[in-house]
Amino acid sequence: MVNMQANSDPWEQVAQRLGTDLFLDLQPDPSASARGRGARLRRSLAAALRAAIDDGRLPAGTRLPPYRSLAADVGLARGTVSAVYQELIAEGWLVARQGSGTRVAATARQPASRPADSARPPAPTPVHDFALGQPNPSLFPRTDWVASTRRAIMAAPDEAFGPGHPQGSAPLRRSLAAYLSRARGVEADPEQIVLTTSVMHALELLSRNVFDGPLAVESHGLPFHRAVIERAGTATTPVAIDAGGAIIGELAADACGVLLTPSHQFPTGVPLSPTRRAEVIDWARAGRRLVVEDDYDGELRYDREPIGALQSLGPDVVIHTGSVSKSLSPAVRIAWLVLPPHLVDTVVRSKGIREPDASIVDQLVLADLIDSGAYDRHIRRSRQYYRRRRDRLTARLAEAGLGLPGIAAGLHAVIPIPAALEPIIARAAERRGFALAPLGLFRHPAAPVPAVGGGDPAGSRTGGIVVGFGTPAASTFAVDVDALVALITDHLVTAERAHR
Repeated sequence: MVNMQANSDPWEQVAQRLGTDLFLDLQPDPSASARGRGARLRRSLAAALRAAIDDGRLPAGTRLPPYRSLAADVGLARGTVSAVYQELIAEGWLVARQGSGTRVAATARQPASRPADSARPPAPTPVHDFALGQPNPSLFPRTDWVASTRRAIMAAPDEAFGPGHPQGSAPLRRSLAAYLSRARGVEADPEQIVLTTSVMHALELLSRNVFDGPLAVESHGLPFHRAVIERAGTATTPVAIDAGGAIIGELAADACGVLLTPSHQFPTGVPLSPTRRAEVIDWARAGRRLVVEDDYDGELRYDREPIGALQSLGPDVVIHTGSVSKSLSPAVRIAWLVLPPHLVDTVVRSKGIREPDASIVDQLVLADLIDSGAYDRHIRRSRQYYRRRRDRLTARLAEAGLGLPGIAAGLHAVIPIPAALEPIIARAAERRGFALAPLGLFRHPAAPVPAVGGGDPAGSRTGGIVVGFGTPAASTFAVDVDALVALITDHLVTAERAHR
C-alpha cells in the first residue's frame, strides 16, 4: 500500500496556509484540446494578474502570495507560477526584493478615477461645528478601551464567541445593573435588562411589541425617535412642556403611555419637576399605562444635585432606556432597556433566537470598562471638560446680553431668540458654515406653532437656536463661540432696529 502521507509535499501543505487570498478566474476551456494546456494556463494566469492590477483589485504596493502558495491555491505547477511572476516583473507589473517578497510595482498602470460628474460630492465640512447629539471625539478613552479589550478577550470563555443571546451579554447586564443602581438609582436585576444597539432601536422594539395605543411624547423632542415609533405602527400625540418639564395634567386619556426625558428634557434642558415625577407615576398606575424614560444626558450634570432615574419611583410601570452614545461615543453601538419583569420575555422574543445586530465583543469590553472603574473615571473627566466649555459659552453669551436656560447638564444649549428670527438665523448660519439647529426642528408636527415673542422659559412658545457645545475642536472652540455670538447678535440688533 502506498503511504500517501510520506509521498505528499510538506511545502504544499504549508503553502496552502500562507499568503494573501486572491481570487483569479482560471477556469479552463472544456472544449480545448489537451495539447498546449500548460502554455494556456500560464497565459491565463498572467492575464488574470494583469487584469487584477489594471482594475484596482491589486493596488500598487500590494504584496502577492509566495509563488508556491499561489500555485497550491490555483492548482498549478510551482514552476508555471514562478515563470509568470518573472514575466510580469520583466514587464514592469511586479517588483521583487529580497526579504520583501513580490509586490505590485508603483509604476504599474492603475484604474482611472471616476469622472467628476459621476462621483458623489463630499458633504461640506462645517466651519463652526455645533452639531448636536455627540460628545467630543477627542475624549474617547482609547487607552482604557484597549486595556479592557485585552482583558475581556483573554478572560472570555470560548462560547462567548458563538451566536449571542438576544437579551445581550450576561457580564454586561450584570455590570450595568450594578452601575445603573449606583449612579442613577435604577432598580434592576440583570434579568430585567435587554441590550440593544441604540435608544432608537429600543423604541422600535417597544413600538412593535409593547405599545397598544397612541403614545404621548413631549412637544419638542428628537424627530427621528418619533419617526421610528410611528414607522413601527404607534401613533404619537404631543404634550406641552414648560419650566417644569412635560405638563402631566395634559396627557391624553387614551394614551397607552408617555415617552419622557425627565432628567434633562431634550432640547429645552429642563428637568421634570418632583411634583410631576410623582404625578406621572400615579397616571401610569391608574390607567395601566407605561412611562418610557429616555435617560438623555443623565450622567452629564455640572452644577446641580444628581437627579435620580424616574424608574426608581415606579419600576413596575417605567421602562428605563439609555446608551453610551453621549458618555463614550455614538460609534459604540450599545444601549439598554430596563423593563418591568412582565415585559422581558415579550421584548426578548421579538429579537429572535439570537442577537441580530449588536457586537457581543463590544459588550464584553464595556463590562470590563465599568468593572475596572475606568468608565466612572471617564465620566468624571468628561464632566469637567464640558463644564469648562459650558462656562465659556455662558459667559460669552452673557456679555452679549443673552442668557441660557436649562444648561445645568448635557452637551447642548438653547439660545432663546424671538420666534420670527429663528428661520432667518438658521438660513444665515447655513451660509456662514455653521452646524446647528433651529428649535422648530424638534417640534412635534401636531404641537402648536410657537407665537412670536412670549416668555415661556422652556421655549415652547418662543424661538431658539440649539447648539452642541461639546462638538467643536479644542483648537477652534474660542473662535467658534465668538462667531456664534456674532451670528446671533447681528440679527438681534438688526431686528431691534427694524422694530423701532
